[in-house]
Amino acid sequence: MVSVPVFIQTPLVRLVPWVSLLLTPALAMLGVWLRSRFPSRWWGDLLLGFTWTWLAGALYWGWLRWEPFLHLPVEAIGVPFAVWGIIQRRNQIGHFFYLGSLLGTAITDLYFYLVSLIPYWRMLMQSEGESVQPIFQAALAQMQTTWGITWAGLLAGVLLGVGILPLQFRRCYWWAFSGAVLSTILVDALFWLAAIAA
Repeated sequence: MVSVPVFIQTPLVRLVPWVSLLLTPALAMLGVWLRSRFPSRWWGDLLLGFTWTWLAGALYWGWLRWEPFLHLPVEAIGVPFAVWGIIQRRNQIGHFFYLGSLLGTAITDLYFYLVSLIPYWRMLMQSEGESVQPIFQAALAQMQTTWGITWAGLLAGVLLGVGILPLQFRRCYWWAFSGAVLSTILVDALFWLAAIAA
């Protein structure tokens, strides 16, 4: 579910951002419906948490993608609801999934800042077609420096540690958190491979 906003929603919002935004209530209603049925209640809970990620993606990638500094604040749109839900012990699987996904996003964004990739982000958001290849290559050159490789290793280690540690607790919501955090490594690796292939 972590990869869905990245690889499915991002192209959708570039073409038809309103469609992506209007899918948000449909996802929420499906989550509520699934949650009301015993065998599928965990899937509904998870889908409700995913809906926050989807909403943030629709808003950011649809209308604000040119400004990287707005990425994390927009992605954090559901934090008050997630914290409230966790305090109330409601929809914990979905809320922990959302917070794990947000943490993974924050660490990925931190890498962009530390390795000075923000200018490439802006250029990519304003480019299309074959003009993206030199931008990807310049960003890759920046990532393949000692500084870039060191930070990639350190932050991947943080993601691994934060993702693996909660697996020792026998609670589904901790597993949802771990799955979201660990999936960030997979998504980031796929981005890296896409940049190499460009």
